[in-house]
Amino acid sequence: MEAILSSLQHSSSPEDIRFHFISSLPSLHKTILRSFPYLRCQLHIFAASLVQGLIFTSIGQALDSPLNYARNYLPMLLPTCLTTVLYHESDLILVDDLAATPLLGKPLVASEYYNAKFTIYFTPTFWSNSSLSLTFAGRNACYFNMGVMVIDLVRWRVGGHTRRIVEWMELQKRMRIYEMGSLLPFLLVFAREIALVDHRRNEHGLGRDNYRGLCKNLHPGPVSLFHWSGKGKPWARIDSGRPWLL
Repeated sequence: MEAILSSLQHSSSPEDIRFHFISSLPSLHKTILRSFPYLRCQLHIFAASLVQGLIFTSIGQALDSPLNYARNYLPMLLPTCLTTVLYHESDLILVDDLAATPLLGKPLVASEYYNAKFTIYFTPTFWSNSSLSLTFAGRNACYFNMGVMVIDLVRWRVGGHTRRIVEWMELQKRMRIYEMGSLLPFLLVFAREIALVDHRRNEHGLGRDNYRGLCKNLHPGPVSLFHWSGKGKPWARIDSGRPWLL
């Protein structure tokens, strides 16, 4: 609800925003409209059967949820009349207008992070197989957060990227070449196919280990959104009556 409200509050033209919600719960639409009765929105139901046989047990239970893979199928789920969408998860609060994010001729716009230990995401099986490890030859192999992306649906459809992602997932089931849920097929398909956006457009990682006093440092300068991609969600703590540690 806060993600919706903050999007409207900080948009230069909120009357032009149309929300497309991806969920496995048909009741979500009524729930949202009770709080936002005039919201221009549409609900798209994601069928878990699309990925039922492709999900493997990963390092985190939340990463194994079928809905976590719904973004792979956005060009199929969304109306064909849509050409560009701003995709974001529900665990964030916007404090800026994100409408004017350029695509720069790429299928995706996202924030990349070069200080991540990229190689540990893949198994020795992947790196020891020359035909697989060559996937990143001459490509900019680095981590990017998929929680906030601007997507060119036309380029995605023309490039057959959903099919390519599924092919990597099928290979993963046979050989186990990586260790993290839905992120790694994205990295394999979109390395060097991402237009970079400033990190302030996705200040993610909030809510990680903050109960231990190990909060993630914010990037310097202004921030466009705060993304609680860690386990610690402030709204969950308020609901549970536990203190929100900063």
